[in-house]
Amino acid sequence: MPDPVSSPLLNLIRSRSLLDDLQLEEVIQEHARNGKTIGEVLQDFGFVDYDAQLQIIAESIGSEVVELDSREFSRELLSAIPGDAARMYRCMPVALRDSSLHVAFADPLNPTIPDELSFLTHKEIVPVVADPWDIDKAISKYYGEGENNVSDILKELGADKKIAREIADAKESGAAADIVSLANETPIIRFVNVIISQAVQDRASDIHFEPFEDEFKIRYRVDGALYEMSPPPKHLALPVISRLKVMSDLDIAERRLPQDGRISMTVAGRQVDLRVSTLPTQFGESVVLRVLDRAASNLDLKALGLPSAIYNDVVKAVQQPNGIFIVTGPTGSGKTTTLYSALRLINTMDSKLLTIEDPVEYDIEGIIQVPVNEGVGMTFGKALRAFLRQDPDVIMLGEMRDLETSQIAIQASLTGHLVLSTLHTNDAPGAVTRLIDMGVEPFLISSTLQVVLAQRLVRTICKKCRTSFEPTANQLSILNLSAYDIGDKAFYYGRGCGACNDTGYRGRKGIFELLAASEPVRVLINQRAPTVVLRQKAVELGMTTLRDDGLRSIFDGETTMEEIVKYT
Repeated sequence: MPDPVSSPLLNLIRSRSLLDDLQLEEVIQEHARNGKTIGEVLQDFGFVDYDAQLQIIAESIGSEVVELDSREFSRELLSAIPGDAARMYRCMPVALRDSSLHVAFADPLNPTIPDELSFLTHKEIVPVVADPWDIDKAISKYYGEGENNVSDILKELGADKKIAREIADAKESGAAADIVSLANETPIIRFVNVIISQAVQDRASDIHFEPFEDEFKIRYRVDGALYEMSPPPKHLALPVISRLKVMSDLDIAERRLPQDGRISMTVAGRQVDLRVSTLPTQFGESVVLRVLDRAASNLDLKALGLPSAIYNDVVKAVQQPNGIFIVTGPTGSGKTTTLYSALRLINTMDSKLLTIEDPVEYDIEGIIQVPVNEGVGMTFGKALRAFLRQDPDVIMLGEMRDLETSQIAIQASLTGHLVLSTLHTNDAPGAVTRLIDMGVEPFLISSTLQVVLAQRLVRTICKKCRTSFEPTANQLSILNLSAYDIGDKAFYYGRGCGACNDTGYRGRKGIFELLAASEPVRVLINQRAPTVVLRQKAVELGMTTLRDDGLRSIFDGETTMEEIVKYT
């Protein structure tokens, strides 16, 4: 979520001295507490009503406030902005004058949106101000909900002979200028924007563009599972992938080597970052976009669903002046989100926090974040050595991937720094064994390690179609349970409905396992005890395993037996 202190609207209110410092603090705290917009909080508290807010915004951009309810929207005016663009940028055209188009924006203080719309419409955009609720209502009334938008654009593109001819010419010439020109064609821009917009609305974490010999596939990953959308014509692979490379400032002529980039864009009025990765394949370049939706990611440790005992141990660990806190689990298990949430908790004025990441996923105000750049020699090891000369209090290391980075991290913790990092292991005790396998001396691990948190993400049952059932003895045996163990506890599954795309699941939650480095555990680490012995001792000392935490989620009606068996 963007920092409320840097909110453009709040800065405008502050510059006009409409609130005192105490009122400003109240607004910021309420915004952080319930997630409402700054405008809604100002209205709720009775500090500045909506009409006054709109007038202040209009004055700041040298514009006017318009009433949409009383306006006529001609077919010519509505056709000036495609429906998908109106939905994506939350805007309505209000007047067409020669080469200029007057447009009401839900977020008129965002300067990038008019620029993007100008590029798309080939017109000079003059922003005006209107009530965001009225804008959303007008979009819905005049442009519809856009459910068939992707298929409509696909039909247009399939029937567009001019685009097909230009694609054939660009393939034949192979010239970068021709491919860039093709990537900047309005229908291609619209198609790519709609794909991304649809993915964000569907809560996708990744978008896959995959060229094959006879087809071009586009797939979304939602709640950990891949879903395929209507496949576009094969010949659109080149312009669509080229468009993504143009948007992420990648070398469009380089199709033999993998490339990494980043796209920042506004979707439905909120800022979304996309991490771009290209991979040369037999039939063209495969591109994967990782969706980093700042609004969807609530970087609050309390919101992660940690059991209260584990939450208290994590808070205690990250508030220590030194030591190592490790989060472990497979790729896509939410490790980075947990680390960011821990950093947010300790990101105070009196602490200096540094991170080295590959790549930086979310920008957090007040934290110095450094991306790995192997091409120029900026490795984890080099960055960590430089960090120690920057007088930090807390260091976050994206991953302990080898002996060098592990040794520097341990050295940093021994010299009075708190180090947060991740490892790829199956469970919490396995992290200790992994470090020893890398070559780290056991006595260094036992003297620096605070806690290891293992986690998995499991799909949660859709609340709208959740149904109880009686498990069979065979199903219970898979979880090593008996009818006596479960007593009168209820089991649930999702039947499938429109809200969950007939999957029975909607959303994900974490299950956790925490190994605290208590004295008996430290003794075993020094003895190079195997993972199974560490696990037995930790369970004796009260550790809840991933499987046990998963069973808690089953009994709470949050997830299914299949999900827990799959991930534990």
